[in-house]
Amino acid sequence: MGKRKKPIDADPAGRSRGTKIGGEKSARSAAPIRGEAAASLGAEGAALLGVEGAALERLLQGRHHDPHSILGAHPAVQSGEPGVVVRVMHHDAVRAEAVLPDGETRDMPRVRGSLFAAFLPYAELPLRYRVRFQLAAGQAWERDDPYRFAPTLGDIDLHLFNEGTHRRLWEKLGAHPMTVDGVAGVAFAVWAPTAQRVSVIGDFSQWDGRVFPMRSLGSSGVWEIFLPEIAPGSLYKYEIVTRSGDIRVKTDPFAFKMEQHPGTASIVEPPPTTYDWSDAEWMSNRDALDPHREPMLTYEVHLGSWARVPEEGNRHLTYREIAPRLADHVKRLGFTHVELMPVMEHPFYGSWGYQVSGYYAPTSRYGTPDDFRYFVDTMHRHGIGVILDWVPGHFPKDDFALRRFDGSALYEHEDPRLGEHPDWGTLIFNYGRPEVRNFLVANALFWLDEFHTDGLRVDAVASMLYLDYSRQPGEWMRNRLGGRENLEAIEFLRQLNETMRHEHPGCAMIAEESTAWPGVTNEPAHGGLGFALKWNMGWMNDTLHYFSHDPVYRRWHQDQLTFAMIYEYTERFVMPLSHDEVVHGKGSLINKMAGDEWQKFANLRTLLAYMLTRPGKKL
Repeated sequence: MGKRKKPIDADPAGRSRGTKIGGEKSARSAAPIRGEAAASLGAEGAALLGVEGAALERLLQGRHHDPHSILGAHPAVQSGEPGVVVRVMHHDAVRAEAVLPDGETRDMPRVRGSLFAAFLPYAELPLRYRVRFQLAAGQAWERDDPYRFAPTLGDIDLHLFNEGTHRRLWEKLGAHPMTVDGVAGVAFAVWAPTAQRVSVIGDFSQWDGRVFPMRSLGSSGVWEIFLPEIAPGSLYKYEIVTRSGDIRVKTDPFAFKMEQHPGTASIVEPPPTTYDWSDAEWMSNRDALDPHREPMLTYEVHLGSWARVPEEGNRHLTYREIAPRLADHVKRLGFTHVELMPVMEHPFYGSWGYQVSGYYAPTSRYGTPDDFRYFVDTMHRHGIGVILDWVPGHFPKDDFALRRFDGSALYEHEDPRLGEHPDWGTLIFNYGRPEVRNFLVANALFWLDEFHTDGLRVDAVASMLYLDYSRQPGEWMRNRLGGRENLEAIEFLRQLNETMRHEHPGCAMIAEESTAWPGVTNEPAHGGLGFALKWNMGWMNDTLHYFSHDPVYRRWHQDQLTFAMIYEYTERFVMPLSHDEVVHGKGSLINKMAGDEWQKFANLRTLLAYMLTRPGKKL
């Protein structure tokens, strides 16, 4: 979580001081306080509160869905005088003051528990002010009040998200540095529909969930708050009180940067517009390309394994170090693209990136998001396209990430027959939820828009298509038509590919699909899934088996070469010789060949020449 830090000392100089009291008049008036809370307060305290008793109790107990409705500045009337009541809350404060735009301070008496309030007669909304807390340890903490700001998300954004069609969702959810009403800070938004309370916690609040509770935006399930004076580089998480009252601490699903093990916090990143791209010519030509007709000879890379620095403890290269070396290497060998094994943030390095915990964050093992932009930029300047491995089929069970995010099975299925993957010990996305589909479709667009990548290779598509994938009888559930096809996953893949083709027609969506599912590269309008290309896994298996035989016996296995010719025009294929063929003790390609050392190399040259002369793209 990070270390607790002392609150900052009061230092109004240099901070935004606001404007004079005043603004448009409001017809709203304070509601009277009722119930037991009213009985325990005098007339002055009741006027300062102006809050219904049950709502006050929920706020003080950390269960209120809309703290902004109580905290902040609200119209009020006291002793017949109109004005504004300002309410603030801090559990460690012994005193609170409102600092007005002209520098005048107003004492805010404690009116109930950790709640302080002051009535400002004849003040009008909108009101700009700061809050100064005196803490029990003697420190002062001054800041603009987060509860005086309007929501940073609009109704249209929320509607599109709940509909599953928001194409730039990463610009709305997550943590976004911005300036609101002249005050610099960060807007936070997260989806947690079943939570009782959600708070932003971080190194700016001593990781205390009572300090910055967020507001729920209607029935959207989205919680939001703008925190003034939070800067890029700050560590943060979300503290979620579930429906059952449990507390869960989660990283941001839309975080652009994350800590490395053993830390798990999200990190506030500057806006992506700060990077100065130099690939304008490449990008202007990209969407005019036809990925079916363009040459594609792809070099697959795991960035952490490709090159290391022995004299520095065998460390791997950074994005900026590897970019020029890799670009020169693949260009010299005649490749047109590099395909990166997943660079999305992942907690377990041994997974090579296939167990993703940060879908919107390039792994910080090799540098910052801007460093990764530099990597792609360098490839493009050398005329090399960049394809990313992308994993929408499953996610790990690490409790700091997506698993049971708000206490419910939010991103996954509740039933393990639908929600757990038996092979990999991971969880399967619930493609039937529009918000989950939107999370994934927007993520695919994010990597092409924000990082200028040129396509995605979609991992493990077969595991998404079949409800009985790797399951024994009785371990899976039939679909609503009685079949074994995952109808929701099919609709998701069609939505994904149609959206990507509409937004980036020159980029390639490539399916790793290992079965005979029909129409993987056919148009969705004609019953297909809509991918541009499909890995030909059958060709790979048959061909490697053929070349493992001693040449004297190969005439009895010619069908392993000819069988692919029967079906190779039914889809648009990529011929893959990938990492899957050499991992888990399978041995290198050279050691799969028959014969002595000279014969092995001769066979491997023959295999590669045969591969390059066949129909389809090459990897």
